[in-house]
Amino acid sequence: MKKKTDKITIFDVAREAQVSKSTVSLVLTHSDKVSDKSKEKVLHAIDKLGYVYNRDAAALRSRRSNLVALVINDLTNPYSAQIAVGLENHIHTLGMLPMLVNTAESVERQTQVVKTLKEYNVAAFIMCPAPGTTQQWVDELINSGFPVIHIMREVPFCAAPTILPDNKKGTHLATSHILQQGIEDIAFIGGTNDISDHHERLSGFHSALKQFNIHQDKPTITAATNRQGGRDAFATLHAQYPATKAIICFNDVIAYGVVEAIRQHGLIPGKDIKVVGFDDLADSCLMSPSLSSVTINADDIGKHTCQVLQELLNQGTPAVRTLVDVHLQVRASSQ
Repeated sequence: MKKKTDKITIFDVAREAQVSKSTVSLVLTHSDKVSDKSKEKVLHAIDKLGYVYNRDAAALRSRRSNLVALVINDLTNPYSAQIAVGLENHIHTLGMLPMLVNTAESVERQTQVVKTLKEYNVAAFIMCPAPGTTQQWVDELINSGFPVIHIMREVPFCAAPTILPDNKKGTHLATSHILQQGIEDIAFIGGTNDISDHHERLSGFHSALKQFNIHQDKPTITAATNRQGGRDAFATLHAQYPATKAIICFNDVIAYGVVEAIRQHGLIPGKDIKVVGFDDLADSCLMSPSLSSVTINADDIGKHTCQVLQELLNQGTPAVRTLVDVHLQVRASSQ
C-alpha cells in the first residue's frame, strides 16, 4: 500500500485494474479501442486510488505537439510569402504555433526538412509540395501518423486533403477576356510540367479557346516561375510567333518579366501586346501599365486550410479536394 505522500502512477492503476498500462492510457485518452468492461475496471481503479491524470505532461510525451509545420515551396515568390503569412495568422488563432520552412522547389530539400520536423513531433504538415513529390512518399508520411494537408498544388491520388484556388476557372476567365476583344493571336507562358497548377491553368486556357470555337493550336511555353522565366519565355515566343497580340501568364511574377521583355523588344505592353497574370500581387496594380490578374484570396486559402486542420486533428474526415473561388481583376495591361 502506497503512503499518502507517494504519487499514484499509471502503473498502480494498471495493477489495481488488472489490465495493461496501454489499456489505462487508452481509457485516459478517451479512445474507442478499449472494451466497456476494461474501461469500467480502469475508472474504478482511478477512483479508488485517487489517480490524477496530468494532461500537460501527457502532451509532452505524446507524438502530437502544438507545432504545425508550414513547408512552403518558394518563399522568394511574393504570393507564397503572402499565403504563409495568412496561414500563420489562422494557425495562431487555433492556439497552435507555426514553424515555417522553405524548400526552394527542391524535392530533396523537402524530404530532409520533413525528416527533421518529424523529430519535433509536429501536430501536422501543411505543405505546397515541391516538383517531383510522389504519392508514395506522401502516403508513407501520413501512415506514419502525421496529418498532411496540401495547399496550392496537389499530388494526384495521394491521401492528403488539398486546398486549391480554382486554377482552371481563373485562366478560363483571363483567356475569355482577351478573346472577347476579338484577339486570337494569343499565347500561354509559364509553369513547368511537373507541377499540378501548370496543367490546371493551361486547361483553363484551352477550355476558353474551345468555347470560342478556336481550334487552332496556340503557343504554350513552359518557364521557371520567376521574372527571368518570363523574360526568357517571351524571347522564345517573340522569335517563333512575332504576331502574338496577347499573353496569359502562369503567375504575376512571370508577367512582370514578360512586361520587361516586351519593352526590351521595342514594344508597348498593354498596347502592342496585352498581358494577364495570375495571383494579383499587391504590386500588380502599381505597375506601368497596371497588370490585369486573376485574384486569389490568400486569407480564404488560410481559412479553409485551418478548417481542414481542425477536422484532421479532431479525427474528422475532411473534404479530399477544396476549391477556393477566384475572379479576374481587369486593369490597363489588357484593356
